[in-house]
Amino acid sequence: MDISVYRPGELTAADRAVWSALQSKARLNGYPELANPFLSPEFTLAVGRTRRDVRIAVLHEDGEPAGFFPYQRTSTGVGRAVGLGLSDCQGMVHRPGFICDTQELLRACDLAIWEFDHLVKGQAPFEAGASGTFPSPVMDLDQGYDVYIRRLRTTSPVFTRRTMTKERKLGRDAAQVHYVHDERDPAVLRTLLGWKSAQYRRTGRSDRFAHDWINQLVHQLFHTRSESFAGILSVLYAEGRPIAAHFGLRTERVLSCWFPAYDPAFGKYSPGLILFLRMAEAAAADGIAYLDLGRGQKGFKDSLKTRELFVSEGWVTRRHPVAIGHRAHRAPVRALRNTVLSRPELFGPADRLLKRMGKIRSGG
Repeated sequence: MDISVYRPGELTAADRAVWSALQSKARLNGYPELANPFLSPEFTLAVGRTRRDVRIAVLHEDGEPAGFFPYQRTSTGVGRAVGLGLSDCQGMVHRPGFICDTQELLRACDLAIWEFDHLVKGQAPFEAGASGTFPSPVMDLDQGYDVYIRRLRTTSPVFTRRTMTKERKLGRDAAQVHYVHDERDPAVLRTLLGWKSAQYRRTGRSDRFAHDWINQLVHQLFHTRSESFAGILSVLYAEGRPIAAHFGLRTERVLSCWFPAYDPAFGKYSPGLILFLRMAEAAAADGIAYLDLGRGQKGFKDSLKTRELFVSEGWVTRRHPVAIGHRAHRAPVRALRNTVLSRPELFGPADRLLKRMGKIRSGG
């Protein structure tokens, strides 16, 4: 196995084409999860244009590219999955049956450790380092929207009935209700990001869009379009203005849900839930096989899902003092967070405290 490491701008057009082709054939090759947009070259290259620490290892077998391993690296040799904390799917895009030696890979990348929190299934070289596995709900659309809705009426009948009732009420109370699946107006994207920032602050969470590089990344992805990848802004309008929106990433068969938000003035109609059903209908018509809702405990995800994928968190390491120090620092934080998230008796009070703090911070 031969390993070459590149900065994002150094990756050749030929290598990018091979990478995209592996994603396009992922389902036929028996690795459907590799078709996720967060594993695409476009996502890695966009992160690379906003951060200087992105690298790509190209693994060759018999003189041909067999795997693509994107990562971020600190000056001390701590490696992270590209977009760690933002990306909902991580790992190596590879040929069928390709297996690499993780120690050889880490040495070639000059990494003491590589950390992940959404490792996709089927990454045998890295799965030995997983410290936990978590569900990532999906909405299956490969048989069409009508089949999905019939299934939803069986699995979540109260949720489905209430959402559709609210949609009809919205149609009666507001003028000009309509949906745009692929909105190209940057002003609407700015509106969505403003809603999302306010939501983060209101609920006591850290505002991701307070970081310039994340803002730049989202805007770059909004303008990124190829045959196999696009940033998609989906918007529900009423009375001539947006009331709910979502920005996500799509490949040929997968739409990854990323940043949804809505105008609180229309909250009684649950416009975000109406938006998700409209997205599912339009995505199914566009040939999308499923919407990936992403890891995380959210009631609406359980109501919308048809099944679950699984992603892992953890790290692979070399015997190196930097790796020991990084794990000692990160492991307790991860363990505490996962304990709180997995136990309702802990999550409820913690969530209420964060919201009270957010209300104070927002001047409420």
